[in-house]
Amino acid sequence: MTWNYKTPGIPDELFDRTESVPITKEDIRSIIISKLRLREGLTTIDIGCGSGSITVEIALQTKAKVYAIDSDMDAINLTKKNLLKFGTLEDADIIHGMAQHVLPNLPRVDAIVIGGTTGETDRIINLALSKLKEGGRLVLTSILIETIYKALKVMQDSGIQDLDITQVSIAKSKKTSSGTMMISRNPVIIFSGTKGNDSKYKNFN
Repeated sequence: MTWNYKTPGIPDELFDRTESVPITKEDIRSIIISKLRLREGLTTIDIGCGSGSITVEIALQTKAKVYAIDSDMDAINLTKKNLLKFGTLEDADIIHGMAQHVLPNLPRVDAIVIGGTTGETDRIINLALSKLKEGGRLVLTSILIETIYKALKVMQDSGIQDLDITQVSIAKSKKTSSGTMMISRNPVIIFSGTKGNDSKYKNFN
């Protein structure tokens, strides 16, 4: 087995990767998984699955159905490859398409993570909330100011409960000829919250 631990944050180098498909780095990924508050049996949607690193982590945590969505066929193929590598392919339904077109056809789930909104932040958040069971967890990540601004407004207007906004700045060590230096990565904003009363979300499609 490629990963023999319960803890999230699988090292990035264990995943198959390509230059054209982004990966959510292990440190950020471990925080995302913790914000989702997963347990075995919970169903999940991963919007903008990229390399599939989050999909893999979710599948290992829940051992239940994960719907992974991406509009990039290279990302879909890479996600399949990584799920197969970690022995979790049978738990995933990998869907090629735009989230705003795919979400209306999916069943309701216990947790949703949004890693990309393709410029339709408000619509995708509202669609995600309509597919989230009451009491379910929604997590959204972004490095773009425009997406962060829209996400904050939509989540506040939606009445999502326990809304938490965390900025994460990571620096990783790198060996140089004279010693070790720290290389900073882009700061990431992580929104998380719990869906409240179901009735107000039923009109999104």
